[in-house]
Amino acid sequence: QREKLMAIVMDDINRLNRLISDISDASRLDAELMRGEVKPVDLKALLSDMVHHYANSMAQKSNVAVELRIGANPPFMAHGHDGRYGQVFRNVIDNALSFSPAGSRIVVEMTREPRGGPFVVTIDDEGPGIPEDNLESIFRRFYSERPTEHFGQHSGLGLSICRQIMETYGGSIAASNRKGPDGEVLGARFTIRVPAAAAR
Repeated sequence: QREKLMAIVMDDINRLNRLISDISDASRLDAELMRGEVKPVDLKALLSDMVHHYANSMAQKSNVAVELRIGANPPFMAHGHDGRYGQVFRNVIDNALSFSPAGSRIVVEMTREPRGGPFVVTIDDEGPGIPEDNLESIFRRFYSERPTEHFGQHSGLGLSICRQIMETYGGSIAASNRKGPDGEVLGARFTIRVPAAAAR
């Protein structure tokens, strides 16, 4: 009985620690974004390094493949901040992993809208998708809906922070479901629009 109670207490402590860390990060983010720190970001290099990391570490534990596809031509320089964009992509990939069944794949693809438009990064998984009523509410602070085995591992702040980052730099993030011809949900898709750096 004591061991069970101790396990519950430790779970609660870990959950509170994650929540405090995320709230602290959100506060630091507010201050950092107010300072308007921006620099050119090599988006292809950032995504390549990140996907390589996931493919060789975290995704292997879950038996989920992570692929990168590049459908844009150089230059790949975006306007923003590499650390904050990295935070956005990590958060979305982590979310995708938590919903991905073993043996499935996550596809990260970068394209670009024509005539100097923004880069478009899509992150697709093969999980159960997102309830249609929640496609917008998942970006609200403290919202979290997870498979049972991941309950309490997320504070519900991650996607809210992602949206705050993207909108600060003039980009956007949105969620949708990929569907087959018969309307069956094939998985979730997050679409992240990243503004291109001004040509020199």
